[in-house]
Parts: sequence; structure tokens; C-alpha cells
Amino acid sequence: MLMNPELLTDPQALGQLHDEHYPAVYRYLAYRLGDPALSEDLAAETFLRLLDALRKPLTRVDNPRAWLLGTAHHLAMDALRRKYRRREEDLADHESLPAHHSPEAAAESAQTLRQVRQAMRRLTADQQHVLALRFTQELSLEETAQMMKKSLSAVKVIQFRALAALRRLLLEADIR
Repeated sequence: MLMNPELLTDPQALGQLHDEHYPAVYRYLAYRLGDPALSEDLAAETFLRLLDALRKPLTRVDNPRAWLLGTAHHLAMDALRRKYRRREEDLADHESLPAHHSPEAAAESAQTLRQVRQAMRRLTADQQHVLALRFTQELSLEETAQMMKKSLSAVKVIQFRALAALRRLLLEADIR
């Protein structure tokens, strides 16, 4: 789908674009940030930036999915930089479990989730980005390479190293 500023005059086309791509943008942000509320805010900001970009003269978006995910990536990186500047600790885990789970199982699950998130944060930005694109967006290696503007072999190496590092970090934390 090739987009240009004329899209701004068609609210139905804008709505369709939003409905088609919002779940992928939100899923990507939620995976990267682990914060549903912030992910919703940044997904909305991603679409606002698309509208702003389309208002500029001579703006063309050849691949809306790639443009939106690229913008979401930049917003996620900005949010992570802000978060690392001022350390925050979650007082409560906002994950909800079905009522039939025991408190022990809920505590163990929350601890495992925290350890996985901590391990993910220790990966490089490129490693986190590749894993997010490959496993939350289910992009192929070729699509991931295109979005990251890297060669296919570079993306394969980044993914291999990311999974190996994640495995090592989780074993160190005794996650099975």
C-alpha cells in the first residue's frame, strides 16, 4: 500500500489503516516495554506521527507497516532511555492470573516474568529489536533485515547471539 498526503482527506482509509496496523504496533511496544499503559500511549503517538508526516509536503510512505514499526521502535528506545535515567521499581506486578491459580504459582510466575524481562534488558538494543520483530511481529528474516537496514546474514548473527545470550542469562538466573 503506497500512501501519500491525499490519505488525510479520506477518514475511512485512515480508520482502516489504524485498524489493520494498531495491533502489531501495540504488540511490538508491549513486548519491548512490558508496560501496557505506556505501550498504548506510544502506539497512539506512533499514529499521530504518521498523520504529522503525511501533512508535510512531498511525504510518501511506501510501506506503512515498516514505517509504523520503525517509528514505534524509536519511541520505545526513547522511553527506555528515560526509564534508565531514573530507576523505577514496580511495586506491584500488574499481570492478572485466573482465579484458579494458587498464590504460590502466581508469585512464581511473576518472578519468572521479572527475570525474563531483566534478562531481555541486558541484551543489546539490536538484539532486543531483532527478537521483538521476529517473535512479536512474526517477521521473516528478510523483512527484519529490510526494516533494520542490515544484511540478512547480520540479522541471523544478531538473532543467534541474542538467543544464546538470553539462554545464558536465564540459566544464570536458574529459569527453566
